Amino acid sequence: MLPAPESSLRPLIYGHRGCRGLRPENTLPAFLHALDWGVDGLELDVIISADNEVVVSHEPWLNAAVCTGPDGAVLTPEAGRAFNLFRQPYATIRRCDCGRIRHPNFPEQQSEPAYKPTLTEVLHAVAARCATLGRPIPAFSIELKSTPGADGLDQPPPSQFVALVEQVLANAQRQLTFPLRLLLMSFDHRVVQAVRATSGYPVCLLIEDELPVAEHIQRLGFVPDALGPDYHLLDETLLRFCKSARLPIIAWTVNDPADIKRVAQLGVHGITTDYPDRAVTVLGP
Repeated sequence: MLPAPESSLRPLIYGHRGCRGLRPENTLPAFLHALDWGVDGLELDVIISADNEVVVSHEPWLNAAVCTGPDGAVLTPEAGRAFNLFRQPYATIRRCDCGRIRHPNFPEQQSEPAYKPTLTEVLHAVAARCATLGRPIPAFSIELKSTPGADGLDQPPPSQFVALVEQVLANAQRQLTFPLRLLLMSFDHRVVQAVRATSGYPVCLLIEDELPVAEHIQRLGFVPDALGPDYHLLDETLLRFCKSARLPIIAWTVNDPADIKRVAQLGVHGITTDYPDRAVTVLGP
């Protein structure tokens, strides 16, 4: 079951990659800082390393715009793209810094040394910080980064990918001793299908193309627990379909205050943003 908005006056606020507009994306500093803004959920991406660690990263390679190599070398885009994380053990991945270089598109981002953590590490770090703050653990929206045609190259096959993620979640659930609120997401229909087939976790189909939602659902073979569209796709047809299908919408990535307000007024279930501070200012805590 998806987490319900605490207030009927606003949708849930999900910190995108933690809070990419404020701290280095998909790093512990970003997830922990997002908690200071009282987010309802944390959105993050995972890939698989050569030794089957579930690593928090948006790409299965190094983004040269924000990461240096394991030896500290500045990378060209080509060198970063060639550094395939699926072919690297996690010990090597962890030596790469992805926090000192400020993302060029986020001038408010505060840079600091940071590495790509494992999913296990993020779950435990967030739980520990929430205990200190005396607040509930937020929901986690976890995107499994998978592309059809890249099996064995950038990622394992969907069934293996999903099994590795589910094992991490099961272990964390036992160790933390209280229920985690989880949503597993992907653009890859095969991954969403694999999650639905093997677990009771809610699933979200992410979309960013002009294909009608009805056709996506037909390809998927069932109605997911949530739909995650690029917020630019929120037209009357999509909204009408989701309302008829009782399909909650979690829109991404909404950063401009005017857009945050407008999207919230459309009745979406959640908004994913790089700037949870802006969303809280516009929509309220």
